[in-house]
Parts: sequence; structure tokens; C-alpha cells
Amino acid sequence: MPRTSPRSTALRAAGLAALALVLPALPALSSGADAAPAAAPAAAAQRAEGDAPVSLWSPDRIEAFSYGGRVYTDLGLRLVAQDQPFELWSTRTGYDEKIRTVWRSATGDVTLPAGSMSTFSGLRHFLKLSFDPVKAGPTTRMVQGGCLSGYAERVSPDAPATSDYPRSCYYNPYAIGSVQGVQAGWATPVFNTYKPLRLEPGRYRVTAAVGAPYAKAFGLSAAEARRTFTLVVKKEDYGSEGRRTTERGVATPARQEPTKAADGEVVGPRPDLRSLPAWGIQVAPNGSFLQFSATVWNGGDSPLVVDGFRKEGEDEMEGYQYFFDAEGTQTGYRKVGHFHWDEKPTHQHWHFKDFASYTLLKADKTAIVKSRKEAFCLANTDAVDTTVPSAVWNPENTDLSTACGDYGSLSIREVLASGWGDTYAQFRAGQSFNLEGLPNGTYYIEVKANPRGKLVEASTDNNVALRKIVIGGKPGARTVEVPRVGLVVEPGNGARGGF
Repeated sequence: MPRTSPRSTALRAAGLAALALVLPALPALSSGADAAPAAAPAAAAQRAEGDAPVSLWSPDRIEAFSYGGRVYTDLGLRLVAQDQPFELWSTRTGYDEKIRTVWRSATGDVTLPAGSMSTFSGLRHFLKLSFDPVKAGPTTRMVQGGCLSGYAERVSPDAPATSDYPRSCYYNPYAIGSVQGVQAGWATPVFNTYKPLRLEPGRYRVTAAVGAPYAKAFGLSAAEARRTFTLVVKKEDYGSEGRRTTERGVATPARQEPTKAADGEVVGPRPDLRSLPAWGIQVAPNGSFLQFSATVWNGGDSPLVVDGFRKEGEDEMEGYQYFFDAEGTQTGYRKVGHFHWDEKPTHQHWHFKDFASYTLLKADKTAIVKSRKEAFCLANTDAVDTTVPSAVWNPENTDLSTACGDYGSLSIREVLASGWGDTYAQFRAGQSFNLEGLPNGTYYIEVKANPRGKLVEASTDNNVALRKIVIGGKPGARTVEVPRVGLVVEPGNGARGGF
């Protein structure tokens, strides 16, 4: 009988459906090792053939269309979980440490081979594929990483009705931990379509296999780890191109502004805002502005929930922070600031003031330039650490279009779930420092959460992150060198990470 994930049970018990969010908890970076129990390498070896936790599946035949020599398809490849949820937990205790991934098995935890993940985007070299033309032509071979969290489908009639596992392998270069998982009796695609296949129209015999180190770790037989099927690539037919859409719910704010602030101390669970090092740092094309991306995340055991209520006839809202106990029952609220409407082209939404500040510091770490960016629309854009016992795996408001309202909004709710961060990229208006008149030399970008202490949180000792940079060049053609942080390799020019 399939078992329901303990995490799934805990999330349902939290009783937060009315808020469309759940209450997670998150450890400090130094405690990441606690989320990955000691390995029991013998667990996989003790399984009988046919008793593996997962198997690779594909249809016998699949069709795809070629658009200018490019073929977009997931090949129908699925990883199917058997009668137990299949969970991978990945953590690092610091940026100088490699990511450690553990398969949490019912018969014992198994540590995957070193280097299985270089980022939290998924397993490296998870699939090996070959495409053999049925007629003449060279064989195409490739190796691809695998994200074991994605669009999932129930494939067994007696499987649990829902899956609480993450729906993506989220990327942030300074993330701390992640969970990948497939619910018992469910399946998830394992061949991504970010990059198209370069195949000519024709018929191919495709062989797909789980990488040998993973097959060994999971105890997969050859039949469970390998699929062979036919791929038929047809000439481009734009009328046949389909598109999948998904609907996303939005948390509903309170209907009217509270008449008074809550009395007494805030007790029980609280959010804990923390800053990651600035990243994606570059000089703007005009050579005079330093651009960067910054992430502030919530490491507490409660979501940060701020509701705004519009003032009559104004482009301002009064902001209130709300508090909840461990079961999700609202326990109080407090007036914490304001929202304002940002009409700049790269924003066009409601911003909460005083969420974070950015400052350029001199080599002696004294302030010299302050960014104009002081207000933010809060949304769960980046999973920073989803490995803690009650972390949210699938928060509702994960993009700015759903979380930040429009000009006609009378009220708004902005939420930062525990374990998740809000990232502002370098192309956003105001997300930069003016380098005009600034001497060449060493500086620090300071990212500070809750700079004026208006928001209630568990601790303010972890609100600041510094990133060292070296500015050079000439007026109008400035340069920046960014020393690496530990083992972290950042993507270039704002690109997303890979496997």
C-alpha cells in the first residue's frame, strides 16, 4: 500500500488553506548537515530485483516535429515511483563545501556519489541517450542532467490523491538546500526541453539509460534503468504545436483595514529575514552604473505575511504584518509601514517599503553610495533551502504578476514563505549604483534585510550580507572584478544555472 510522505501529512495538518500558504521552518547555513542523515550504503544492495524504488519509463513510439532543425520534446521519458515516495535531499554547510545529496529511503539513507550535484538544478549526468537513425546516418549521443521534481502525474489508481513535492528544481547560485521527490505511484518527466534536440526528420531508435552511478545507488536492474523506443521526427507543422498552461491561485487579503493594531508581544512562530551575497554583478552597457542581483530570504518558522489597504484617493496603502501559530491560526497583527504604486516600466506593481536596502561600502566598510532601490514586491521567486522539517515545497505566489497586484487594487497580500527568497535582478529600475566620480579600488556591496527594523522577525543578527568587488576602468568605461565566493560558480550575464 503506498505510503503518504510524512511531509505531506504535516503540511495538510498545518491547516493553512485559507491563506494559501503553509508554515515552514528553516535552519541556519551552518546546520545544513542536520538535514542529511548518515548514509547506509548497503540499503540499495539489499533490494531484490524488481523491488527498486523507481523505474525509467517511456512509450514504445513517440512523434515530434522539427522546427528549423530543432526538435522540442521530453521524449515521453518518466521516472516512476513505486510503493514508496522517492526523495532526494541536498545540502551544503557552507559555500566552501560541495553539495551533498542523500536518497532518503525507507530501509536506510543512501549518500549519492560525490559530485552528483554541482548546483541545486538537479542531478548531473543523470541520463545517457543515443539516437540511431533507422536509415543511414550517424548516431547522436548525449548526456543530460535530471531534475526529479517537475510536472507530476498519478499513474497508480491507489496512489495518494495529491503530491506535495516541489514542481521544479529552482536555481539560485547561493541556495543552501533542496528537495527533489516523486510521490508513491506518481511519475515525473526526466528529460528537459530547455535545449532542443538537433535531429533531422526521420525515424530513430532511441536508447535512454539512467547513469550507472545512480542505477547502482538506487539498486536498479538493467530493465528498470533502461528504455528503448522509436522516435519519429516529422517536418515542421506549426498547427500541431501544443502548449500546456497552468493556473496559479492567489492568496486573498483581508477585506478591510484593521481598526487597531494588535496589543502585546508577538509570541510563537516568526519569520527570519536573511540576505544572500549579491550576484550577477556587472557594469551597465553605458559604462557608468554597477548592476547586481540580490536575494533576501525567509529562514524562520513562519511565513512573512504583509497585507496592504489602500488609502482613499491615493496611490498608497497602509501595511500590516500578520502572525500565526504553528497550526496556521492567526494570532495577531501589527502596523509595519506602507505600500506604494511603482509606475516604472520594469515594475508596474505595488511595493512594500523598508523590506531591504543596498549600499556600496568602501574598503573599510563605511557607506559611500546607497541604491535608490528601497521598496519591493514580495514574491517567492527563489527556493533557497527547502530541506528543513516543515519547509514549504510549493508556495502559491511564485511570480510578480500574481503577488503584486495592479493599479486598481484596493488591497493586496504579499507573502515570503519560509525557505524561499525574493530576488531582484540587475535589469530592474533602480537596481544599481552610480559609479560617476567613484575612485577605482576595492568595495563591498551590502544587502541588508529589514533595514529599519519595522518588520517583526526572530533575529536581526543575520540580516546583512557583503560581497567584495574591485572597480577599475575609466569614466564611461568602468570595469568590475568579482572575486569568487567559495566553490560557487555563478552563471554569466544573468543566465540560469545548469546541471
